[in-house]
Amino acid sequence: MSYRIAHILLLMALPLMASAQVGQYRSDLAIGVNGGININKVTFSPRVQQSMLIGPEIGVSLRYTCEKYFATVCALQAEINYAQQGWKEMPENGTYTYTRTINYVHIPFMARMGFGRERKGFMGYIILGPEIGFCIGESNSRTGEWTADLPTNPEGPTAQYDKAVEKTFEYGILGGAGVEFSHPRIGHFALEGRYVFGLSDIFNNGKKDPFGRSAHSSIVVKMSYFWDIKKTKDKNIR
Repeated sequence: MSYRIAHILLLMALPLMASAQVGQYRSDLAIGVNGGININKVTFSPRVQQSMLIGPEIGVSLRYTCEKYFATVCALQAEINYAQQGWKEMPENGTYTYTRTINYVHIPFMARMGFGRERKGFMGYIILGPEIGFCIGESNSRTGEWTADLPTNPEGPTAQYDKAVEKTFEYGILGGAGVEFSHPRIGHFALEGRYVFGLSDIFNNGKKDPFGRSAHSSIVVKMSYFWDIKKTKDKNIR
């Protein structure tokens, strides 16, 4: 009986809860382009001594702004990006270098929370969300002294040399922050930094495989330009 009463009270309260929302409606849609650098390494277990590999990242973006809640402008953003990732080995006591470049198409889905001006001026924002990727090609290069296709002075594992990517689908999570300048006639210009933590491996990780973990880890710095294709009609939006 008490359960039924609580259920009825909840149903009666729903309209009141809905009317009490303080969010301000938005329906802004913007498309854009982005470009920057992807600073990447692959986390191996057992460990492979390496340095960060810097490659380009370019793509297109779609952003939908849905609400302003108190001082927070809430939006959803998706992208399709091309990125070069991989790793570079330069052992301190070695006589060789080895570079693996892996090309990806990345598709991140992000929640975006902004603080500041929407139409004219500056806005700071943070982003968070998942990302998936597809390997579309790879290559390697080497310099120095090599014997039988392996370095003469290896420091650590060597199974990664010439071992093709075995898992072409990857996924991970990303977070970042940025600043955006908006102009009502020109559009939106953004500068941001992201950290992408890979949750999947590029090589098989079974008991008989050489690596228990082989996941990407990236720092991305990029600039974006957005132009509005749909804007909420409200003269009070600044």
